[in-house]
Amino acid sequence: MVGSLPALPDLGAPSVDAHAHLVMLDDPTGALVRAARAGIALVATVVDLTESPEATLDGLAGWLEHAGEHLRGEGLEVPEVRIIAGWHPHNASGGDDALLERLRDLAADPRVGGLGELGLDYHYDHSPRDDQRAWFRRHLELAREVGLPVEIHLREAHEEGLEILGETGVPEAGCIIHCFTEGPELAERFLELGCFISFAGPVTFKKADLLREAARIVPLDRLLVETDCPFLAPHPYRGRPNEPAFSVLSAATIAEVKGLPPAEVATAALGNARALFGRKHAR
Repeated sequence: MVGSLPALPDLGAPSVDAHAHLVMLDDPTGALVRAARAGIALVATVVDLTESPEATLDGLAGWLEHAGEHLRGEGLEVPEVRIIAGWHPHNASGGDDALLERLRDLAADPRVGGLGELGLDYHYDHSPRDDQRAWFRRHLELAREVGLPVEIHLREAHEEGLEILGETGVPEAGCIIHCFTEGPELAERFLELGCFISFAGPVTFKKADLLREAARIVPLDRLLVETDCPFLAPHPYRGRPNEPAFSVLSAATIAEVKGLPPAEVATAALGNARALFGRKHAR
């Protein structure tokens, strides 16, 4: 069941969801259809190699085909979908050399636009911190080897994340701090390292003034928007499952705080995503 969208802003230009978990949605096909209707031209979806990756790797073609069948006659294109492959810091203790070799092989798949989500999560500590640190570094090393960008997850670990990135250097193909939730000072420090910063639903939350200030100072050529769906649905739809179409709400909020036309933010975010995930550095 494709279903209909709630009221969403028209950005006036195609945009992007730079970080989604399509496999976690009840109906990935329907979500892609609704994303197309909302003006989303590109979706980057995460594949965690420790969590049934075949569900996406084998299912994606079918999702796209069925979405195309629904959109036929509407004059709309199914969003391009790029895969972000790796494993979450929650699952760092499940990593091993064999899994890293599988990731190295998967990096050659033309559907794969980046590695991730990798990083550090010290809020839940589902994996020992030493394991998280070790795999963060090894993922960064692999990204440099295969010439792909990284999508980084940091929670209650931004200072250490900055330290590791400062030591290892940002991969030439790009580094995205996904679902950024901090203030402008930390944003500046990641920008100084050469990172892109991606904003999700929290930028729309009523009490997120510091986060909106961070969004205001991020240059358009370093800006991305995402959903992290099915989590973190934006205002005014908090509490319901998130999906790629809702990325337009974050883009509209960022345009408002920057004092720019929404189309300008949408165009910049989509262009940045296409440049990052376009495999121009992959080898």
